[in-house]
Amino acid sequence: MARRRHGCVRSVTKSRFTVRFWGVRGSLPVSGAAFQTYGGNTICIEMRCGDHCLIFDAGSGLMPAGLALQAEGVSRFDLFFSHSHYDHILGLPFFPPIYDRQSCVTFWSGHLAGKMTTSAMIAEFMRPPWFPVSPDICCAALKTRDFHPGDTLSPVAGVTLKTGMLNHPGGAVGYRVDWDGRSVAMITDTEHEPDRLDPTVLALIEKTDLFIYDASYTEAEMPRYRGYGHSSWQQAVRLAKAAGAARVALIHHSPKRSDGELDAIHLSAQSEFPGAFVARDGQVLDL
Repeated sequence: MARRRHGCVRSVTKSRFTVRFWGVRGSLPVSGAAFQTYGGNTICIEMRCGDHCLIFDAGSGLMPAGLALQAEGVSRFDLFFSHSHYDHILGLPFFPPIYDRQSCVTFWSGHLAGKMTTSAMIAEFMRPPWFPVSPDICCAALKTRDFHPGDTLSPVAGVTLKTGMLNHPGGAVGYRVDWDGRSVAMITDTEHEPDRLDPTVLALIEKTDLFIYDASYTEAEMPRYRGYGHSSWQQAVRLAKAAGAARVALIHHSPKRSDGELDAIHLSAQSEFPGAFVARDGQVLDL
């Protein structure tokens, strides 16, 4: 099956840019009747650029992501860390591909540039007494790549990632993925300053087809959580309008935020910006 794009006939599969949300919760995984619609897994976002599989963050959503991707026959992965706080790394030891001899997994990080390498970071949290075994038990071909925020990365031919440092305790990295004329930005764990739009974030999300943004709090809650390193859905809307982005997905939901509360945020955000929506576990977008 093929479709015509920019005057050429192209394979639908080869030209697809999809985003799948495997985990959208912040701080802590949750379960129970109040969290069925939007899910309880912590951050893990898959982006598929044709045949290339990019994964952002290794929260608890990474395990179901790995199982599904293995079932599809995917064997090469590039996994990018925004940072290494627990909720963004706890799924890594349970990522099935790292125990598969047929898999190749490359890990990328830049938030600790000059302080700790990606390899050392992984070895520090995947070892006794925090975990029963070290990464030496992994059978896959594992590679690590270090970068500095602001670098432009090219994990595979044709896929470009721009990076930037975000405002979060200990640092966090935002990413912009450009491929085949389309763009998606992953901006999580960043705190905005009142009455100011972060120029780094604006540059990463400018005219994106979609940007994914940390909306842990409402604007009314922000004063109580100043310094925690998170933002609001209202700031996401302001950024989307200023940057000319087409859509914004709200993620990093508070572990206390129920389905009903997220429904209300979804409606409020859409009333201010029709391209805004509250992301949920399992949601798939085809750009």
